[in-house]
Formats: sequence, structure tokens, C-alpha cells
Amino acid sequence: MSKNITNSSNQQFLFDKTNYIIMFIGLGIIILGFLLMSGGKSPDPNVFDEKEIYSTTRITIAPILVLLGLALEGYAIMKKPTANS
Repeated sequence: MSKNITNSSNQQFLFDKTNYIIMFIGLGIIILGFLLMSGGKSPDPNVFDEKEIYSTTRITIAPILVLLGLALEGYAIMKKPTANS
């Protein structure tokens, strides 16, 4: 039995360098969004600070950043790599 195996030096990768850069930027934006959502620890557990928990940063800005990061990840996955022939 003889198998015909050929090595091709013209392999095209699924993603390009720009795809990976966009993916890492999107990942950074997602991590930033989750970091902005976290926190709000009170020094006294018996005190509820409404301004700290329901701040604009945690309720509005952080989820928008997470969604933008996810959209950027989707764009990076769907973007076609440049053809270098």
C-alpha cells in the first residue's frame, strides 16, 4: 500500500494577522467591560450603598462595552484574510 503524501508550502491559514489583532482588541474590551461591572464592595456589610451598586458605569457603560467587544469578535471571525498570492 502506497500513500501519496504531498507537502504544500502554499497553505493558507484560516485567520490573518489582522484577524488575531482584532480578536485580542475585542477580548480586551470584553475584559474591561467585566472589570467595570465588578466591585462595589462596601467596607461595612450592613450598609447598602445604592449609588455604588446602581451607578451608570455598572448598569449602562460596562454592558455596552461587553456587547461591543462581542461584536468585534464576531467581525474578526467573519473577516476574510487578505490574499497574498
